[in-house]
Amino acid sequence: MTDSTRQLPWSLADIDFSAIDPARVRGDDAMFLLVCSASFVESGSDTYTGNLLERFAHDDEVGDWLRDHWEPEELQHGRALQAYVRHVWPEFDWDGAYADFFADYSRLCTMEELEPTCGQELAARCIVEMGTTTYYQALNAACKEPVLRDLTWRIRSDEVRHYKHFYGFFQKYASSENLGRRHILGALVRRALELRREDTTIASRHVAAWHRRSRPSRVSDAAVASNKQLIEQAYRLVSEHLPMELAVRMAIKPLRLSPALQRFVMWPLSVLGAGIVHP
Repeated sequence: MTDSTRQLPWSLADIDFSAIDPARVRGDDAMFLLVCSASFVESGSDTYTGNLLERFAHDDEVGDWLRDHWEPEELQHGRALQAYVRHVWPEFDWDGAYADFFADYSRLCTMEELEPTCGQELAARCIVEMGTTTYYQALNAACKEPVLRDLTWRIRSDEVRHYKHFYGFFQKYASSENLGRRHILGALVRRALELRREDTTIASRHVAAWHRRSRPSRVSDAAVASNKQLIEQAYRLVSEHLPMELAVRMAIKPLRLSPALQRFVMWPLSVLGAGIVHP
């Protein structure tokens, strides 16, 4: 593999962690949960990559991109977010919490969880990349700390690029597999519904539990939001800043609707999507 192939759009050296202003974020428990949960999911992305590489073992174009670009960039997201969490919340046991998360998360990363065809899996990946793009854009809009804003926008830009690659690969397979809209819609809906029960849902549960353990003993339980309250607060923060129009446009793009039909479904889907799409 050449050095140019390994070149990432940015590196951890580009993030000035010494410039973080902890006072603008340290007391925000909801933001902590969102950032730390994201660091867990991104750090475990190599497990999911292995399944995709097995599915696309016959396709060097997809496999090479997954191995040389997508996986390294996703893992870098995890390292950067982990570094941010360690800097702002040093008392939090990231390693211990991540180990508990991964024990649950890894059980979901099976070949059986993939869609039945390559084209449908690529359509489903568009839903996942839509979710991450809008998630980091929401974090960027919600946070007030400059270094975190810089970091979340860098990751958001990577996720947009990832979406474009998956969509390009999807177009190739949609043609070769002769996928109709019914099959594509099924894949999109299944993966959108799974966003509610996988990845960040599991991460949030473990982060919230370990967050309570990391509190100084002098802080009473009454002064700390329950795990459920903290998770609900975090999801509410994301929902308030989620760019729903962008989410819907990205979600329905694989259906390749006519411009008129797309305009017709945008508003109702934006309303319905607010209850489905979250990190």
